[in-house]
Amino acid sequence: MVLLNSIPTLLLFHHKNVTPSPTCTRCGVSDETVFRCLRDYNYSTIIWHQLGFIEPSFFLAACIRDWLRDCLNSSRTILFVVGLWWVWRQRNAICLNDEAIPLHRLTLHIYNAIKDIKICFCKPAPTAPSVRHIKWNNGNFACTILNVDGSCIGTPARTGFDGLIHNSAGFYLIGFSGFLPPTADILEAELTAILHGITVAQDMGFQELVCYFDSLISLNLIAGNSSKYHVHAVLIQDIKDKLSQMNCSLHHTIREGNYCAYFLAKLGASTDDILLLHSTPPDDLRPLLRNDALGTLFLRP
Repeated sequence: MVLLNSIPTLLLFHHKNVTPSPTCTRCGVSDETVFRCLRDYNYSTIIWHQLGFIEPSFFLAACIRDWLRDCLNSSRTILFVVGLWWVWRQRNAICLNDEAIPLHRLTLHIYNAIKDIKICFCKPAPTAPSVRHIKWNNGNFACTILNVDGSCIGTPARTGFDGLIHNSAGFYLIGFSGFLPPTADILEAELTAILHGITVAQDMGFQELVCYFDSLISLNLIAGNSSKYHVHAVLIQDIKDKLSQMNCSLHHTIREGNYCAYFLAKLGASTDDILLLHSTPPDDLRPLLRNDALGTLFLRP
């Protein structure tokens, strides 16, 4: 439909005398052409940047046929096709329902759709299931250990973050938790937990630190060259600035290796404290701390 210029843009409707004006209702300035609708509108551009399409050539093509040919013949064909579909759905949500899809949710929809497509059409050869043994400080680092997590619970949603610092033997040093009003963005909670955890460790004078968390998206955003248009660009940059001031490495773990932080994140989401330090651990946390100190192994398929 894009190739045949037959998607129902306002310019097309105007040519068919269906609408009185071809002007884009989102910006009120330019005609809603196919390119304006799917690529050049400000929020559409942000979505493409979020997906990694940041090359100037991607936005310079003036011919629909050339644009589609180049993008469909690249190594990111599936990402482009799914992105195109969800950019169009975002446009319809705004123009028809006056409701924008949040960028983080839109990105999640896109990557879930890509995963489904690959499962359907790119089935891997069957392999024997493997079992992993996970424990706290799975990398056996001999320095101060920071575990952080974010949480979104309840209806309406309440979002919290937390962290706690151990020494390498698993001895509890300090913990913190906090509430994030008025958002239900779990990625913001994860990134906020990392920022506050590094800040608390720095304020306590720890210069060598290992930080574990279970958000792989957060790790990729901090470790990679995230777009300046990312919704959490300022938060990500604040974390990078903190990391440059101390010897701190970030490591992804899974929930079995992050149980204590997972417990405290629920606590942060259930209170109204923006940031609360815990000099001693809550009683319910002590059995989990004991498991960490003993190096208890958890099976994970």
